[in-house]
Amino acid sequence: MGRIMEWAARSNHLGGVPRKAVITAVGAFARAVANLCNKTTVHSADTLMTLVRSRPPGVPLITVSNHMSTLDDPVMWGGFKGLLSLDPELARWVLAAEDICFKNPVFSYIFRTGKCIPITRGGGIYQEHMSEALERLKDGSWLHTFPEGKVFQEDVPIRRLKWGTASLIARCPVTPIVLPIIHRGFDEKTTVTAVEQNLKVVVGEPIEFDVPMMVETAVSASSGHVTASLQEAKWPVISAAGKELDETAQRCLYTALSEKMQNSLETLRLLAKRL
Repeated sequence: MGRIMEWAARSNHLGGVPRKAVITAVGAFARAVANLCNKTTVHSADTLMTLVRSRPPGVPLITVSNHMSTLDDPVMWGGFKGLLSLDPELARWVLAAEDICFKNPVFSYIFRTGKCIPITRGGGIYQEHMSEALERLKDGSWLHTFPEGKVFQEDVPIRRLKWGTASLIARCPVTPIVLPIIHRGFDEKTTVTAVEQNLKVVVGEPIEFDVPMMVETAVSASSGHVTASLQEAKWPVISAAGKELDETAQRCLYTALSEKMQNSLETLRLLAKRL
């Protein structure tokens, strides 16, 4: 299966006019919901704003957050002053569920011009659109993901993360800056009601990953396991930090990366409850 309307996601599509129009309209909606329909407080907003505007050239940014509703993106960005008025080229790319956002050609066009990348839930970490997400990171872009993989509205510890985000970190030639974000109050029953709600967004500090060391550990941990032949393996052999990783080593690496992100998100979730 090819990429859905990839042409509409290109920055030069119709001179960039559709992208600018969609991002401007979505930004206005997000600001209205975050600041007029509700009261949104953002903690440590400058951390994100600085990384979006002035991180080193060629260094990609991945923001990861909990997932409370289908409105999380874009509403969570509505509380950041100036973020949604940036050059559309600096705006985030985001992984979006294909079965929700890409139901028909009209939806597909709108979400594609709004810098959304369709992801088939259950389609695996090597599905074609994950390769597209990796290409955006190789370009040095900003990508937002919801690594829990589905909406959870309960106020409970961060669940085990899916491996998609970890695989992007491992496969990107330049290790991305990974920034955790937690939001509270963002469920569909509160964000779009007539009663003003208190919404909260808390930005953490970048998560430090020593990818070469984590690759070494994964290779060592997997060395004693029986590995399927290349003909039987479900995953391709990949190269990370100068080493080739078979499926077993990749599973070890993605588990370690995901656990580190999960721990950071959980620490931030507990902090957000106290603020």
